[in-house]
Amino acid sequence: MTDLETAINWWRVRSPSPDGISAAPEVRALAEAYALLALSRATELDPATLKPRALDAWLAWYATTPDSPCIAICSTAQGDAICKGCGRTFDEVQHWPALDPFEKRVVWHRITHEGTAWRFNRYAERVR
Repeated sequence: MTDLETAINWWRVRSPSPDGISAAPEVRALAEAYALLALSRATELDPATLKPRALDAWLAWYATTPDSPCIAICSTAQGDAICKGCGRTFDEVQHWPALDPFEKRVVWHRITHEGTAWRFNRYAERVR
């Protein structure tokens, strides 16, 4: 849900309403998906249910986000199950290139929510 909100706001800035009333097609497509999510009182949706225009709009926003949470301090290389630097599991680090954007966002949400990785505290300046 938060990704949809963020993508909607990104598109609203990128393609502002010309008359203060109408919204860009991408905003409308994402807003429809958001409304259906809210109506069902869900917080996550199956990406396969996104209509093509909403999917394209979401992917355009996604392309502007950082791909990897890596901060170049990988403790999984030293045998840790969870990387102290980024918070990903060993498997997530190893298979990151093969994950689709939705799988990556699930990982991003988890590590952000946990907030225990060094990228969120000790080495936060590396993220900037």
